[in-house]
Amino acid sequence: MIDIKPFHLAMPVNDLQSTREFYGKTLGLSEGRSNEHWIDWNFFGHQFVTHLNQNHQAQKIVNQVDDHGVPVPHFGIVLKWDEWHEFAERLKQNSIKFVIEPYIRFRGKTGEQATMFFYDPSGNALEFKAFKDISQLFVK
Repeated sequence: MIDIKPFHLAMPVNDLQSTREFYGKTLGLSEGRSNEHWIDWNFFGHQFVTHLNQNHQAQKIVNQVDDHGVPVPHFGIVLKWDEWHEFAERLKQNSIKFVIEPYIRFRGKTGEQATMFFYDPSGNALEFKAFKDISQLFVK
């Protein structure tokens, strides 16, 4: 079993109201502490902070992986298999515009995983993935 420790991640956003709507209502994350410059989020048990930077301009660069243009940079989380499928359905119901629609990457190969990509309102790319067999997470 992989030992998971909570991480802390801070990302720039250019508007806190659209950020609150997206991460809170659309993604369903619970909000923690906040002020007029930042918002803490419970990101599946990890601390994720969105910091206001009105000049933030995300770059939209892609690298090819499994015949898909993967946004770089991106961040996200590895969910449990069933949790990922439930989350993907929630996103579809909330009309998320996917960069890469939910699908199974490397099907039948080492590292087989469910994955999906989309952008937040500030242009930050997010990836959510899951492994049927979590021991495959770092296998070459």
